[in-house]
Amino acid sequence: MPRARPTFGFTPRELRTLRALKTPVGVQRALDAMPYHNRDTAWSPRRVLRQWTAHCLEGAIFAAAALRVLGFPPLLLDLEAEQDTDHVVAVYRLRGHWGAIAKSNYSGLRYREPIYRTLRELAMSYFDDYWNLRGERTMRRYSRPVNLGRFDRAQPGWMTTERDVWFIAEHLCDIPHTRLLPPAIARHLTRTDPRSFAAGLVGHSTKGRASRGYLPYRKQSAMKDTR
Repeated sequence: MPRARPTFGFTPRELRTLRALKTPVGVQRALDAMPYHNRDTAWSPRRVLRQWTAHCLEGAIFAAAALRVLGFPPLLLDLEAEQDTDHVVAVYRLRGHWGAIAKSNYSGLRYREPIYRTLRELAMSYFDDYWNLRGERTMRRYSRPVNLGRFDRAQPGWMTTERDVWFIAEHLCDIPHTRLLPPAIARHLTRTDPRSFAAGLVGHSTKGRASRGYLPYRKQSAMKDTR
């Protein structure tokens, strides 16, 4: 007799919606269909599914949960910046290569096809599109993948809770990150060109906050923002 597939606390209707996404590309299309919002929140995947809107952090957590329902491990990767905000992506492997799913207020910081042999290659694919509103290239480090299954025991119901899941953001901030380039090189980086800058802002949301439209990554003032 076949074993029942885990529900992870989702209702049958929610599971049908998530399973209908079928592939990582389907998960990305769902995120692309959601408006980017600028609230100071860290919604669970259930709340994102209900409200059908998300920012960077919430979109990545939603994508990881959707991938889990589809049979992938729920992995997040944190991209760390200087003079800028962090970006979080859900990562997955197909045929031995890494890809990524993401929600972003910047058009170049979303989906990546599973063509990257290493996580460093995947992280570096975001470098040229990762700049602040002064046009400075700001990405500097990336984390190891975090399997959100680690929270199943300590924070049961994290995928369906009505409470904010800030503990995920805090964990991403606390883990070690790997440097992408030496400081001597970082000091001599050029700024992005005007056409690339304009292209990156296509569809940029400015509602509810200053023109950046970023969401606080943590509640304390010292904590990072999300892209």
